[in-house]
Amino acid sequence: MTYNKFNSFWLALLVSLGGFVFGFDASVISGAIGQISTQYSLGPLEQGLVVGSPTLGAILSACVVGYLTDYYGRKKILILIAFLYLISVLGSAFATGYMMLVIFRFIGGLAFASLMVAPLYIAEISPAALRGKYVSINQLNIMLGFSAAYFSNFWLLSLADSNSAWVIELGMKDVLWRWMLGLEFVPSLLYFLLLFLIPESPRWLILNNQKVTAQKILQRLVPENEVAEQLAHEPDAMHETSLFKKIASLFDNRTRFILLIGIVVGIIQQATGVNAIYFYAPTIFEQSGIGTNAAFAQAIWIGIVNIVFTLLAIATIDRLGRKPLLMAGLLGVVVSMGICGYGFSQAKYQLTEINTKAVLADDELQKLVPMIGNMYESDVAFKQALRERLGNQRAKQHEAVLLTSATQINTTLILIGVFGFVAAFAVSLGPVMWVLLSEIFPNQVRGVAIAFVGVINSVVSFAVQLFFPWQLENLGAAVTFIIYGLFAVLGFIFIVRYLPETKGQSLEQLEMSLANKST
Repeated sequence: MTYNKFNSFWLALLVSLGGFVFGFDASVISGAIGQISTQYSLGPLEQGLVVGSPTLGAILSACVVGYLTDYYGRKKILILIAFLYLISVLGSAFATGYMMLVIFRFIGGLAFASLMVAPLYIAEISPAALRGKYVSINQLNIMLGFSAAYFSNFWLLSLADSNSAWVIELGMKDVLWRWMLGLEFVPSLLYFLLLFLIPESPRWLILNNQKVTAQKILQRLVPENEVAEQLAHEPDAMHETSLFKKIASLFDNRTRFILLIGIVVGIIQQATGVNAIYFYAPTIFEQSGIGTNAAFAQAIWIGIVNIVFTLLAIATIDRLGRKPLLMAGLLGVVVSMGICGYGFSQAKYQLTEINTKAVLADDELQKLVPMIGNMYESDVAFKQALRERLGNQRAKQHEAVLLTSATQINTTLILIGVFGFVAAFAVSLGPVMWVLLSEIFPNQVRGVAIAFVGVINSVVSFAVQLFFPWQLENLGAAVTFIIYGLFAVLGFIFIVRYLPETKGQSLEQLEMSLANKST
């Protein structure tokens, strides 16, 4: 079969379905965490652990997935990843306790290695001129997964509130979070089955002395001149090189500079707070006083904005390049986080007798009488007063609805800030980081290098998810968002000064040019 650019496109589309499953898995918890926290009486750090436990799994899998993909091949590891998603979904949906839920979400996190393996595979089967677009399809699918999870959460919430006879009979409202988590089974199963149809990565075959098989695959996927260039690449006896030697090689003169770029971009992608926005979207919107149902509805718009601006990134990444998109996106993050920080800093919180009577029993209302009419200057002070009057458990149970009724804030400003951040991230840090990581490292260590950066990226991601509830409770929303904006400033300075442009070059050309910069 001769070269047809749609051959690599369809492969990229199929493999990137793992991005959809990841996006769904990662964000579906945003709708379930409130009910889970109430059911199991979770504190801020326990709540953070439920949300962040998959990232702990991602950290562990990232430590070994690079070596495993180099040893066993990209295809086999992708199939294993899809199987782990299936196990996680079933265990999480039927979890009988807090720790069981954490454990099975941790298992799902092991499958988050798809974030590293899918871009790696797609980059290795894509023509050089289309590599940025095709790798970015994975990010688009992540955004589609986010959107699907937000939409399904809102749909299930509306269904549970409908009081239909069959809904009541199933007792859906009491176990709504199980339905939210369980819906992921459908895309997970589809992804698992479809992966058996893909070929092995031709670059992996070349590095494992299977050039004849690799040539047959390459002739379908890339132009003739790129086939010859890849086949000329010499294998490096990968199976004879230990994991520790491969990691050590990342720090030699040829790769040290490249590794620094990957690490900094990996840190900045998470330190700007993206997973705080994605995973706690309803919580953030509740904090702005718009109410629970409206918070879920606004979360859907996060998904829509994500999709639109990810499509914009796909359309421009191979024309404008990686560096301009990162610079523009980081500036957008700085402005957006500044808007959010300013908006929350101007908020006031005041309970009235009218708005508390509607949600509290008489005994609880009496406990809050000293708060009624008092004006609180920050969300921290307001929530602290609630805890002092009602106790931690009862305060958490009523916090969302009391915040909604007491908050006096410019909601439009908060929405502009949040949606602006989502747009800026989706057009830059979201897709561009994975494109960069899939193309800047030498062929021989690409799997291990992406995994190494992925570990650091996942550690930062876990820290953001774990401590975000604690930050909201102790620092307040304004300070939290300002911190994220400051990280974006640091990232912008680094990108402007050190990041080289990589568009339009083959992986082999990039290996030579970036190695020269490192020495």
